[in-house]
Amino acid sequence: MRLRIFTEPQQGASYDDLLAVAQATETLGFDAFFRSDHYLAMGDHVTGLPGPTDAWTTLAGLARETERIRLGTLVSSVTYRPPGVLAIQVAQVDQMSGGRVELGLGTGWFEQEHLAYGIPFPAKRFGMLEEQLEVITGLWETPVGQTYSFSGEHYTLVDSPALPKPTQARVPVIVGGGGAKRTPAMAARFATEFNLPFPEFADIAGKFAGVRAACEAVGRDPQELVYSTALIAVAGADEAEFSRRAAAVGREPAELREHGLAGTASEVVDRLGALADDGVECVYLQIMDLADLDHLDFIAREVVPQLG
Repeated sequence: MRLRIFTEPQQGASYDDLLAVAQATETLGFDAFFRSDHYLAMGDHVTGLPGPTDAWTTLAGLARETERIRLGTLVSSVTYRPPGVLAIQVAQVDQMSGGRVELGLGTGWFEQEHLAYGIPFPAKRFGMLEEQLEVITGLWETPVGQTYSFSGEHYTLVDSPALPKPTQARVPVIVGGGGAKRTPAMAARFATEFNLPFPEFADIAGKFAGVRAACEAVGRDPQELVYSTALIAVAGADEAEFSRRAAAVGREPAELREHGLAGTASEVVDRLGALADDGVECVYLQIMDLADLDHLDFIAREVVPQLG
């Protein structure tokens, strides 16, 4: 099972803060550094200072300041960037990183951040997501020297040169969510990975089964997809350390144990084992206290070696 570090910089982090976490991620042997793509802090317990950082600007910087780890968003919102612009941004960052970028793309949900920064927030966005996935993958797949055109309800492209191209032959595309029909169908058509963000544990196997069925419905081998989840991670050497870390992120220990990867190292290992039994191949560890690099070190030393 691959473990990836997943951050929420809108809660309050500078680029230098994110760089420190990304470099620790690489040094400690984790698979990837991912970040959310939001522009406004959430909840009353945080100020969001020093303010938001742009996801793809951040990843461009990290592309030049890391060497091994994968880099990506979980997830970028279709409301922020036209698909042609996003395709260019991702391709460029993929080039800058030597082919280490992954794109998570979703409909967006946080209306307040759109109001705060003047970003349109249409009531219906699933159609936008479907068209963006088709346009972005279509641009990347168009052979050099040929053009790409698209006419949809939301986007129109006319004779695009479909440049630049990513370094990777196929940039991994992550589609996720808990919907029963449209999300699995889009994952089956366009994604290389399906992600369940913060699910109820009892629902995971059934949600994955729905995605596999959607793949079979379009003639795709379900095994071509990676099946992943994102969960908050708060761990400690003993109950006191765990409780201290829980308090630092404003969460109750019991609630964390119920919904996340939480507790002592052995508890986290047991939970990861249960997730593997449900078909989870990759876990995004949501790390909320970005100043606590010892937390990452603890997980790398005490959890990772116990995984099969």
